Order: sequence, then C-alpha cells, then structure tokens
Amino acid sequence: MHYDLIVIGSGPGGYVAAIRAAQLNMKVAVVERESLGGICLNWGCIPTKALLKSAEVYEYMKKAKEYGFQVQDIKPDFSAIIQRSRKVAEKMSRGIQFLFRKNKIETLWGTGKVLPGKQVAVTDKDGNTQVYSANHILIATGARSRELPGIKIDNERIIGYRKALVLEQLPKKMVIMGAGAIGVEFAYFYHTLGTEVTIVEYMERLVPKEDEEISKELQKAFSRKGIKFHVSSKVTQVEYLPQGVKVFIETPKGEVVEEADILLSAVGITPNTENLGLEEVGIETDRGWIKVDEFYRTNVEGYYAIGDVIPGPALAHVASAEGIICVEKIAGLDPEPLDYNNVPSCTYCVPEIASVGLTEKAAREAGYEVKVGKFPFTASGKASAAGKNEGFVKLIFDAKYGELLGAHMIGDRVTDMIAELVVAKKLETTGYELIKSVHPHPTMSEAIMEAAAAAYDEVIHL
Repeated sequence: MHYDLIVIGSGPGGYVAAIRAAQLNMKVAVVERESLGGICLNWGCIPTKALLKSAEVYEYMKKAKEYGFQVQDIKPDFSAIIQRSRKVAEKMSRGIQFLFRKNKIETLWGTGKVLPGKQVAVTDKDGNTQVYSANHILIATGARSRELPGIKIDNERIIGYRKALVLEQLPKKMVIMGAGAIGVEFAYFYHTLGTEVTIVEYMERLVPKEDEEISKELQKAFSRKGIKFHVSSKVTQVEYLPQGVKVFIETPKGEVVEEADILLSAVGITPNTENLGLEEVGIETDRGWIKVDEFYRTNVEGYYAIGDVIPGPALAHVASAEGIICVEKIAGLDPEPLDYNNVPSCTYCVPEIASVGLTEKAAREAGYEVKVGKFPFTASGKASAAGKNEGFVKLIFDAKYGELLGAHMIGDRVTDMIAELVVAKKLETTGYELIKSVHPHPTMSEAIMEAAAAAYDEVIHL
C-alpha cells in the first residue's frame, strides 16, 4: 500500500506524470473516480475535435459542387455524430489503460482525498475507503465549468461543455455565454449542423486573449457564416419557458432578449479542489487554486499540484509539461522550469486559430520596437487549391535583434503549423533565419516564411 508517487487524477497532467515517473523507476499509483484520461480525453479535447471534424466534413459535402461533385440530400445524423465522438474518446481511454499496464502503473478507482503524513484516502463507489501512503503525492484533479451567479447549470436547459457533447437532439436555437476557445468551437459545430447560434461575450471581442487582428478576422468569418454575437455584453437574467429559456442580454446598444432551446455556459472553469483535504494538510490556495513554486511543489513538503488546479493556462499540453517537469525534479533530474511565454494556444473552430508569444499590442506595451509581417492565405497556392483561403499568418519580431516575439495565425490547419514557431521561439530564432529556411511548396507552412519576409520587405508573393 506504499508507493513512491501517488497521482490524484488521470487527465493529461496526471497520466503523463505517472508514466514519466514510472519511466524513472518509481512505483506509481493513480487515483481516478471516473475514466482514465480525465476531462480532456473523455469530455474535452478529444471528443470535441471528433465533433468538429464531423461538422467540417458536412461543410465540405455541402460545397461538393465547388470541388466537382454532384451530391444531393446531404443531412446530418446528429445522434450518429455524437456516437462517433464517444467511440473516439472511449478508444483513447483504452489506450491509457494499455500504457498503464505497460508501465506497471496501478489504478486506484475512487475519489481521492489527501491526508497529513503523505497519505491518500480513496473512497470507491460503494463507500468503502482505503488509505495509501507515498513518498510524494501529486494533485491533478482538473477543473469544471464555472457557474455565473444566478445562472445555475442544470444540464437540461442551461448546460456546460460536458453536456454539450452528448445532447440527445440538435437544438433549433442556442445562446452561448463566452467567446473563448470552448465557446467559439461549439458555436461553429452547432451552427454548421443547423442550429441558430448567438454568442454573448463580456469582453470587447471574440477570442479576447488573441491578437486583435485575429479576433477581427474571426468575427468577419463568423458573420459570413451567419453566427450572431454580442460583444461587450453580458447575460443578466435567464427565465425558463415551457420548452426552453429566455435570455436577457445587456449590450452597448441596450437590452436584447433571445429565446433559445439551450443556454451553454462557456465562461471559464473552476478548479476541482473542494473536499480534497487541502485544509487538513495545510496546503495553501488562492481563490480555489493551489499555490505552487516553479517545480509545482506546494507549501507542504511531499505534496505537489499541476494542471487546472493551479494558476496558469488551462491547457492539456501545459498540464502534461508541468507533470513531466514535476516528476523529473522529484527523481533528482535537473529539468528546466516551464516557459509560459512560449506555450502555444489553439482554437479548433473554422477557421482555426493558433498563437504563441506576445501579441502586437503586448509587445509594444512591453517597450519593444517591432517589425510585423503578415501573409494572407488568399495568396497561398495550397490554400486556394484546398478552397480554404481565409485568414493569415502574422509574425512579430524585435526590430533591434530580429528575435521572434510572437506568432498569430487564423486559417486552415494552423493548429498544426504553430509548432514550428514554438520551436523557433525556443531557439531564439530571428526573422532572417525563418526567411532563409526553405519551406516546401505548395504548403500552408510557406505562409510562415512569407510572413517573416513581409516583416523585412522581402516578401515575394504579395
């Protein structure tokens, strides 16, 4: 019953940390109350991408004539789309089971609670509790949809992202609160299948954390699709109707009232730190998030935390990186602390969005003199051939030294392209080096080279 490491939670932070610890010859156990893979694999990243792929395929089929095909009577089968999404998630979860067996990681099924003295109590679904001990305990319990005051999620008419993945039927009308990644992804998915969608965003633009030009481009794209949105706005009241909800929205132009079948709350997350035993152990928190140092150690020796339960970007790949750094430090290696300024962000609506580093505004506010290069996909041969030429690549360089400060893209497959610029930024690459690195033709990635060239007045295809 004693381990080198017990991980509470098997999401992308927890399971990756467990596998890396096992590779470093630790005896590892993972506490999980539901499904291996956590929210990301079962109710977030993976199933949403399966849904979005179905929507994208449907869009292609509706435009089949543009590609030289005669197709008639194309209709979405909503239940089949949902079922495919669930099957993809289930397959990935079974993959985690295989990896745990391969690495001799034990799964402790139940709800975990930390105890003083480096112990963890695990209560199974029948109410039976067993106490385990470890040299190190890592908390990776993730987060859930945040509720706004007076707008309680009932998972019938007011839902969170989890319920949005498994609705029984396609809504005719939906209001989405929040225009971050979750909000705009579901907006694209449901609108594409035929739902009338309205987005309400408190900030002044969609995807407000992205570069301003990216937000403007997405707003134009959504407007062309027919997705409605209110920015600088908020939901003030929700009334139940016999078959839906009435949503009162405060906008800069006055109150707007929308009736809908479903109100989807996508206004952020709340960390899962309640009833975890933090107070009894003496682990410090700040507004629910666990306080840690650069190697994810809490204030109590032997207890650690990663992922959505600590402050920082709530992203699967961030949690995974944090988990690896944490256990490598525990194992006595010398890992480098995570550079949160070089973490990519991806949004998988259509058009996709990807970014890393400083926005143009942030770079100027930080005192940099900048060179900015943009290359539109309308000038890309590959994008035109694919029929996907909306969007652009925007690169920001330090004018003094040429170092890449930020990269911002919107368009087809940009979430696959961003990794090149994460590596470039890690290596302190200059604009000159990007321009002189030969990119294959025809590809979407050529736009990166062209955007760098545009910043230095060397662009060829504009």
